[in-house]
Amino acid sequence: MLGFDRITFDRNIMAGQACIRGMRITVSLVLNLLAHGKSIADIIADYPELETEDIQQCLEYAAWLAKEQVYPRG
Repeated sequence: MLGFDRITFDRNIMAGQACIRGMRITVSLVLNLLAHGKSIADIIADYPELETEDIQQCLEYAAWLAKEQVYPRG
């Protein structure tokens, strides 16, 4: 997972979910907000501790995860 310096994992923070820079803001929360139409500016207004680069890296992380190859049985 090289290059994701803003995505952190700590079992003591949000039960080990992917978070932003050790905060209690999960990658999944940010992605959900984007998926439901929130703009980056809206998200930063609601969570001022976030930076544009945090949100960009959430998208990059999701794209990286989506590259996973699945081989159906059969």
